[in-house]
Amino acid sequence: MGHAERLPEGSALSAKSFLHLGNRAALDQALSRLAERGELVRAGRGIYMRPVKSRFGSRPPTVEQAVEAVAQQRGEVIVSNGAAAANALGLTSQVPVRSVYLTSGRSRTMTLGQQTVELKHVPRWQLALADRPAGVAVRALAWLGPERADEALSRIKRKLPPEAFGELVAAAPQFPTWLARSVGRAAHR
Repeated sequence: MGHAERLPEGSALSAKSFLHLGNRAALDQALSRLAERGELVRAGRGIYMRPVKSRFGSRPPTVEQAVEAVAQQRGEVIVSNGAAAANALGLTSQVPVRSVYLTSGRSRTMTLGQQTVELKHVPRWQLALADRPAGVAVRALAWLGPERADEALSRIKRKLPPEAFGELVAAAPQFPTWLARSVGRAAHR
């Protein structure tokens, strides 16, 4: 706990970072007990986080902090889902109710206090360009599907800066045929 208190609030911890203090089973047990006492928040299997303290008491870290911590701890690419991406680009007015993120790792759920976060494994092409504006466009297009891709791409082309749209066009060979074809048509209009 002494090490955790020196870290910023919301920082992630795992047993692997404490192997110099003892064996893995003992470290897992110690972290689990600290979580049961409320001194740490268990964000997922083997990942614990320091709670955020406020004048109203302690609370779990934000979903964004937890997702970023899991990505760093596991070496995964984790990005917002297609519905959130489409909303961010103004392609839909629907606001996602559930917290769903796309990951290069396995599908799983995390619990942060009362909130559940779903991490959903997706094909690598949906994670292309990660959190860059062109990557947000890729996920929005994947969510919208082949029927609405052409219309959405004309709006995306107007919204994205030319260099970001160029990144999207350059990444087209990674995409499924329907999306690569739509991106190619949009690039040459």
